[in-house]
Amino acid sequence: MHTPHVDSPPRPSDHRPATLSAGTLALCSALLLALVAVGWRPLLDLDGDISRTTHRWAVEEPGLTQTARVLTDWVWDPWTMRVLCGVTAALLVWRYAARWTAMWLVVTVALGTAVQQGLKAAVDRARPVWPDPVDSAHYAAFPSGHAMTATVVCGLLLWLLRRHGVSRLVWRTALVLAVLSVTGVGLTRVWLGVHWPTDVLGGWLLGALVVAVAVRIHRRRHP
Repeated sequence: MHTPHVDSPPRPSDHRPATLSAGTLALCSALLLALVAVGWRPLLDLDGDISRTTHRWAVEEPGLTQTARVLTDWVWDPWTMRVLCGVTAALLVWRYAARWTAMWLVVTVALGTAVQQGLKAAVDRARPVWPDPVDSAHYAAFPSGHAMTATVVCGLLLWLLRRHGVSRLVWRTALVLAVLSVTGVGLTRVWLGVHWPTDVLGGWLLGALVVAVAVRIHRRRHP
């Protein structure tokens, strides 16, 4: 007697790699935060050496420095990234009726900004001070708001593109632009002398942690 084939129920997805990634990012972020907060001398010395060198180059190359200012103040500014997030959220609602995902995107970016501002106030790290500054910035230094915001927004948008199955050309183009933006904004902040290198590293790590946690939440809500 022939027994009809019955598909087995789908196996639950394995979240262990995502959990491991989030845990690793959290550990690295906490370690860097602790070292900056206590003023670990080897780290401060390394920050100072790199910053003095890049500031000297920035003073000697005014054309390149002006380009860095345009990129960091307009193209990669946190408000530019937030506007991009808002446009994406509107597109999710209009084209895919994905209201929950749109709200998830906006709330994640907003929470990332709140975490960043809270850490700035808690750590209260002074920014570099130069006798011949090429740019200026406000608030405390750690973590870099530009670096963290770019990491959060670009990371979330890349994940959404992958989730919606865009073409290989679109995916590769978006990946290149995202890597260029996240890396570039961090380098410009150090080049312009408004952040220590570890401020940027902290922004990258914390931004990646926010993305990892947000993606895990989204997968639980919409597997």
